[in-house]
Amino acid sequence: MQKISVLLADDHQVVREGLRALLRAEQDIEIVGEAWNGSEAVELARKLSPEVVVMDISMPELNGLDATRQIKRLVPDTKVLVLTSYDELECVDEMIDAGVTGFLSKRSAAAQLPEAIRAVRCGKSFCSPEVAKRIQARKDALAKLGRRAGNPFALTTREEEVLQLIAEGFPNKGIARQLGISIKTVEKHRQKVMDKLNIHETAGLTRYALKKGIIPEKVPIQVPANTNAGCAE
Repeated sequence: MQKISVLLADDHQVVREGLRALLRAEQDIEIVGEAWNGSEAVELARKLSPEVVVMDISMPELNGLDATRQIKRLVPDTKVLVLTSYDELECVDEMIDAGVTGFLSKRSAAAQLPEAIRAVRCGKSFCSPEVAKRIQARKDALAKLGRRAGNPFALTTREEEVLQLIAEGFPNKGIARQLGISIKTVEKHRQKVMDKLNIHETAGLTRYALKKGIIPEKVPIQVPANTNAGCAE
Protein backbone atom coordinates (compact mmCIF):
# COMPACT_ATOMS: atom_id res chain seq x y z
CA MET A 1 0.00 0.00 0.00
CA GLN A 2 1.36 3.41 -0.98
CA LYS A 3 1.02 5.72 1.99
CA ILE A 4 -0.04 9.36 1.86
CA SER A 5 3.00 11.48 2.68
CA VAL A 6 2.18 14.28 5.13
CA LEU A 7 4.13 17.28 6.41
CA LEU A 8 3.01 18.79 9.73
CA ALA A 9 3.51 22.54 10.20
CA ASP A 10 2.72 23.97 13.64
CA ASP A 11 4.86 25.99 16.03
CA HIS A 12 3.56 24.15 19.10
CA GLN A 13 5.51 20.96 19.76
CA VAL A 14 2.67 19.57 21.89
CA VAL A 15 0.24 20.04 19.00
CA ARG A 16 2.58 18.33 16.56
CA GLU A 17 3.05 15.43 18.98
CA GLY A 18 -0.73 15.08 19.27
CA LEU A 19 -1.20 15.09 15.50
CA ARG A 20 1.66 12.64 15.07
CA ALA A 21 0.15 10.25 17.61
CA LEU A 22 -3.23 10.51 15.92
CA LEU A 23 -1.92 9.80 12.44
CA ARG A 24 0.45 7.05 13.51
CA ALA A 25 -2.57 4.77 13.93
CA GLU A 26 -3.53 5.23 10.26
CA GLN A 27 -1.98 2.55 8.05
CA ASP A 28 -2.27 4.60 4.86
CA ILE A 29 -0.72 7.84 6.20
CA GLU A 30 2.97 8.56 6.81
CA ILE A 31 4.45 11.72 8.38
CA VAL A 32 7.56 12.60 6.39
CA GLY A 33 8.48 15.83 8.15
CA GLU A 34 7.59 18.43 10.76
CA ALA A 35 8.07 22.20 10.71
CA TRP A 36 7.78 24.67 13.58
CA ASN A 37 7.59 27.83 11.46
CA GLY A 38 6.44 28.90 8.01
CA SER A 39 9.89 29.24 6.48
CA GLU A 40 10.80 25.71 7.55
CA ALA A 41 7.50 24.41 6.17
CA VAL A 42 8.31 25.91 2.76
CA GLU A 43 11.83 24.47 2.76
CA LEU A 44 10.71 20.98 3.82
CA ALA A 45 7.89 21.00 1.29
CA ARG A 46 10.39 21.88 -1.43
CA LYS A 47 12.74 19.07 -0.37
CA LEU A 48 10.19 16.36 0.43
CA SER A 49 7.29 17.11 -1.96
CA PRO A 50 4.67 15.77 0.47
CA GLU A 51 1.24 14.99 -0.89
CA VAL A 52 -0.42 16.94 1.93
CA VAL A 53 0.73 19.71 4.26
CA VAL A 54 -1.27 20.11 7.47
CA MET A 55 -0.80 23.82 8.07
CA ASP A 56 -1.32 26.05 11.09
CA ILE A 57 -2.08 29.70 10.26
CA SER A 58 -0.32 31.54 13.10
CA MET A 59 3.38 30.68 12.96
CA PRO A 60 6.60 32.68 13.39
CA GLU A 61 8.92 33.82 10.57
CA LEU A 62 6.28 33.15 7.92
CA ASN A 63 2.61 32.70 8.66
CA GLY A 64 0.59 29.84 7.24
CA LEU A 65 -1.05 31.92 4.53
CA ASP A 66 2.21 33.18 3.06
CA ALA A 67 3.84 29.78 3.51
CA THR A 68 0.98 28.22 1.52
CA ARG A 69 1.50 30.71 -1.31
CA GLN A 70 5.16 29.77 -1.55
CA ILE A 71 4.54 26.03 -1.27
CA LYS A 72 1.93 26.08 -4.04
CA ARG A 73 4.36 27.99 -6.24
CA LEU A 74 7.27 25.63 -5.55
CA VAL A 75 5.38 22.32 -5.27
CA PRO A 76 2.03 22.88 -7.03
CA ASP A 77 0.89 19.26 -6.66
CA THR A 78 1.11 19.40 -2.85
CA LYS A 79 -2.29 19.89 -1.20
CA VAL A 80 -2.65 22.16 1.83
CA LEU A 81 -5.07 21.42 4.66
CA VAL A 82 -5.43 24.27 7.14
CA LEU A 83 -6.07 23.72 10.82
CA THR A 84 -7.99 26.81 11.83
CA SER A 85 -9.68 28.42 14.80
CA TYR A 86 -12.86 30.46 14.54
CA ASP A 87 -11.14 33.86 14.60
CA GLU A 88 -8.69 32.97 11.80
CA LEU A 89 -11.40 32.67 9.15
CA GLU A 90 -11.38 36.38 8.28
CA CYS A 91 -8.76 35.62 5.64
CA VAL A 92 -10.56 32.59 4.22
CA ASP A 93 -10.83 34.12 0.73
CA GLU A 94 -7.08 34.75 0.68
CA MET A 95 -6.46 31.17 1.82
CA ILE A 96 -8.58 29.79 -1.00
CA ASP A 97 -6.83 32.05 -3.50
CA ALA A 98 -3.49 30.86 -2.14
CA GLY A 99 -4.43 27.26 -2.95
CA VAL A 100 -5.76 25.82 0.32
CA THR A 101 -7.85 22.71 -0.43
CA GLY A 102 -9.33 22.02 3.00
CA PHE A 103 -10.27 23.70 6.26
CA LEU A 104 -10.45 21.72 9.48
CA SER A 105 -11.44 23.15 12.82
CA LYS A 106 -8.85 22.52 15.52
CA ARG A 107 -11.65 21.26 17.72
CA SER A 108 -12.54 18.62 15.11
CA ALA A 109 -8.99 17.51 14.29
CA ALA A 110 -9.00 14.47 16.55
CA ALA A 111 -12.09 13.06 14.86
CA GLN A 112 -11.70 14.23 11.26
CA LEU A 113 -8.01 14.76 10.44
CA PRO A 114 -7.39 11.40 8.71
CA GLU A 115 -10.59 11.78 6.67
CA ALA A 116 -9.62 15.35 5.71
CA ILE A 117 -6.13 14.29 4.61
CA ARG A 118 -7.52 11.52 2.40
CA ALA A 119 -10.02 13.91 0.83
CA VAL A 120 -7.61 16.71 -0.05
CA ARG A 121 -5.01 14.24 -1.29
CA CYS A 122 -7.54 13.14 -3.92
CA GLY A 123 -8.16 16.75 -4.91
CA LYS A 124 -11.47 17.05 -3.09
CA SER A 125 -12.25 20.07 -0.96
CA PHE A 126 -12.86 19.43 2.72
CA CYS A 127 -14.50 21.65 5.30
CA SER A 128 -15.52 20.67 8.80
CA PRO A 129 -19.15 21.61 9.62
CA GLU A 130 -18.41 24.48 12.01
CA VAL A 131 -15.93 26.01 9.58
CA ALA A 132 -18.36 25.64 6.67
CA LYS A 133 -21.04 27.37 8.73
CA ARG A 134 -18.68 30.24 9.55
CA ILE A 135 -17.61 30.64 5.92
CA GLN A 136 -21.22 30.68 4.72
CA ALA A 137 -22.19 33.25 7.34
CA ARG A 138 -19.34 35.46 6.21
CA LYS A 139 -20.32 35.11 2.56
CA ASP A 140 -23.92 36.01 3.40
CA ALA A 141 -22.78 39.09 5.32
CA LEU A 142 -20.57 40.22 2.43
CA ALA A 143 -23.40 39.67 -0.04
CA LYS A 144 -25.70 41.93 1.99
CA LEU A 145 -23.12 44.67 2.41
CA GLY A 146 -21.54 44.37 -1.02
CA ARG A 147 -17.84 43.86 -1.45
CA ARG A 148 -15.66 46.90 -1.01
CA ALA A 149 -13.49 48.06 -3.86
CA GLY A 150 -9.86 47.09 -3.70
CA ASN A 151 -7.90 49.00 -1.09
CA PRO A 152 -4.91 50.86 -2.57
CA PHE A 153 -3.33 50.84 0.88
CA ALA A 154 -3.50 47.06 1.26
CA LEU A 155 -0.12 45.37 1.74
CA THR A 156 1.22 43.02 -0.90
CA THR A 157 2.25 39.48 0.01
CA ARG A 158 5.93 40.48 0.13
CA GLU A 159 5.15 43.54 2.25
CA GLU A 160 3.26 41.33 4.71
CA GLU A 161 6.27 39.01 4.89
CA VAL A 162 8.57 41.96 5.60
CA LEU A 163 6.15 43.34 8.21
CA GLN A 164 5.98 39.98 9.97
CA LEU A 165 9.76 39.71 10.19
CA ILE A 166 10.07 43.34 11.35
CA ALA A 167 7.56 42.63 14.11
CA GLU A 168 9.50 39.52 15.13
CA GLY A 169 12.61 41.64 15.68
CA PHE A 170 14.63 40.89 12.56
CA PRO A 171 16.89 43.73 11.31
CA ASN A 172 16.99 44.56 7.61
CA LYS A 173 19.97 42.27 7.07
CA GLY A 174 18.17 39.39 8.77
CA ILE A 175 15.01 39.99 6.73
CA ALA A 176 17.06 40.00 3.53
CA ARG A 177 18.63 36.67 4.50
CA GLN A 178 15.27 35.11 5.42
CA LEU A 179 13.56 36.15 2.18
CA GLY A 180 16.54 35.80 -0.16
CA ILE A 181 16.44 39.43 -1.31
CA SER A 182 18.84 42.37 -1.07
CA ILE A 183 18.96 44.76 1.87
CA LYS A 184 18.04 47.62 -0.46
CA THR A 185 14.92 45.73 -1.54
CA VAL A 186 14.03 45.15 2.10
CA GLU A 187 14.43 48.87 2.79
CA LYS A 188 12.10 49.71 -0.11
CA HIS A 189 9.45 47.25 1.10
CA ARG A 190 9.84 48.55 4.64
CA GLN A 191 9.29 52.12 3.53
CA LYS A 192 6.19 51.14 1.52
CA VAL A 193 4.77 49.33 4.56
CA MET A 194 5.31 52.39 6.74
CA ASP A 195 3.82 54.72 4.12
CA LYS A 196 0.73 52.55 3.54
CA LEU A 197 0.06 52.06 7.25
CA ASN A 198 1.18 55.57 8.23
CA ILE A 199 3.27 53.98 10.98
CA HIS A 200 6.88 55.06 11.04
CA GLU A 201 8.46 53.26 13.99
CA THR A 202 9.14 49.61 14.75
CA ALA A 203 7.12 49.41 17.97
CA GLY A 204 4.05 50.68 16.14
CA LEU A 205 4.51 48.17 13.32
CA THR A 206 4.80 45.41 15.92
CA ARG A 207 1.58 46.48 17.62
CA TYR A 208 -0.19 46.59 14.24
CA ALA A 209 1.06 43.09 13.33
CA LEU A 210 -0.20 41.72 16.64
CA LYS A 211 -3.58 43.42 16.30
CA LYS A 212 -4.09 42.07 12.77
CA GLY A 213 -2.91 38.56 13.63
CA ILE A 214 0.06 38.77 11.27
CA ILE A 215 2.09 37.43 14.17
CA PRO A 216 0.56 35.48 17.04
CA GLU A 217 0.82 36.86 20.56
CA LYS A 218 2.54 33.65 21.63
CA VAL A 219 5.65 34.60 19.64
CA PRO A 220 8.25 36.32 21.87
CA ILE A 221 8.93 39.71 20.32
CA GLN A 222 12.53 40.88 20.13
CA VAL A 223 12.40 44.67 19.93
CA PRO A 224 15.71 45.96 18.55
CA ALA A 225 17.56 48.52 20.63
CA ASN A 226 17.43 50.98 17.71
CA THR A 227 13.74 51.44 16.82
CA ASN A 228 14.34 54.05 14.13
CA ALA A 229 12.89 52.23 11.13
CA GLY A 230 14.62 54.55 8.69
CA CYS A 231 18.19 53.91 9.87
CA ALA A 232 20.55 52.00 7.63
CA GLU A 233 21.91 48.68 8.71
